[in-house]
Amino acid sequence: MQTILGAGGVIGSELARELKAYTREIRLVSRNPKKVNPDDQLMPADLTNADEVDRAVAGSSVVYLTAGLTYSTKIWRAQWPVIMRNVINSCKKHGAKLVFFDNIYMYDRGFLANMTEDTPVRPTSRKGEVREQIASMLLNEISKGQLTALIARSADFIGPANNILVEMVVKNYAKGKKANWFARADKIHNFTATTDAARGTALLGNAEDCWNEVWHLPTTGSRLTGKDWIELIAGQMKVKPAFSIVPAWMFGLLGLFIPMLGEMKEMGYQYDRDYFFNSSKFNARFSYVPLSPDESVQQMLRELKH
Repeated sequence: MQTILGAGGVIGSELARELKAYTREIRLVSRNPKKVNPDDQLMPADLTNADEVDRAVAGSSVVYLTAGLTYSTKIWRAQWPVIMRNVINSCKKHGAKLVFFDNIYMYDRGFLANMTEDTPVRPTSRKGEVREQIASMLLNEISKGQLTALIARSADFIGPANNILVEMVVKNYAKGKKANWFARADKIHNFTATTDAARGTALLGNAEDCWNEVWHLPTTGSRLTGKDWIELIAGQMKVKPAFSIVPAWMFGLLGLFIPMLGEMKEMGYQYDRDYFFNSSKFNARFSYVPLSPDESVQQMLRELKH
């Protein structure tokens, strides 16, 4: 039995499809789970409730924590440590291995130009502090030999999920408007395709030699700038690549109308400098070739139509 906690999002759904190659028994756990594969087991649960998490983890050999909480510092601070503690305790109790799907918010902003698994951890945002806290909880259990686990870390997404490329570029062009980009469009910013993220997570959870480490999920090695991504999307949507820059100071103002942008204000530094997520460790271990920018944009636009 392999179990996905927080199975309702795009990563959980794509991961469920990928896991069919490894197991016949897949349990999907969320507040309102829906089948991805015909024979999926569904279990409603609130991950902040220890008893419900314990029931969801029981009988699992591998557990994937892919939950995506509302993009709010207040909610993250209140719920993420509780969820991580519940999941760790249940995995230890039932002897399940744990794969935690993570992001890069805890990395030192001075080292974003070439992020590897050894990039210094020094969060400079409130959300980054939460991510460091929960990752440390997991790594401490690993170091004490009390849990077999790994961290599968992703860059910003490209795919049908809620992300800057969809919200600020694709949707704007679909409405006949200019695209928007944050801070600096001349800086490198690579993206992890949701397909690669899910496939990579499944590979890690079913490989015997990858446990008790941090892994960067497979991500394009192309060094495209924000302007390059905008032009690529515009070309495939057959529109002019017009765009405007949203300076960091405007995030708070725009947040009055688009709450997610208000919450992104403290993360604006990710767009005012080069941001390159290096997945060479994973690519070498699995002989994996991530989707190219062309392929990932084509796939994103195709999936958004459905």
